[in-house]
Amino acid sequence: MPMDLYRSGDHYVLHADLPGVDPASVDVSVDSGILTVTAQRSERTEHDVQWLSSERFTGSYLRRLSLGQDIDADHIAATYQNGVLTVTLPVAARAKPRRIEISHGAREETKIVEPSDSSDQDTTT
Repeated sequence: MPMDLYRSGDHYVLHADLPGVDPASVDVSVDSGILTVTAQRSERTEHDVQWLSSERFTGSYLRRLSLGQDIDADHIAATYQNGVLTVTLPVAARAKPRRIEISHGAREETKIVEPSDSSDQDTTT
């Protein structure tokens, strides 16, 4: 199953070529950080023909990808159109770049309190 994978803004996009595959046979799942794509192209059912060439793959497709921790697995979406499966993998909020606010204003003074040492004190008897 030939595929392309790229990042666009705050999501990754996977395109997999599955021409001639019945859309009902395509399955996309995520389990323990592994994205699995399966599909099935059925064998040809033409009867009473003499094949001169038969090069198109029939059978099962399987592709597994390990997802990093920066993927929001709860919001993965998939579409299948014109023989191309498109899976959109959003980047988790915790993995998105963010700007850290810098506070401006008066610095608080830090007081250093040293412990008193009783040996330094003069005692009179």
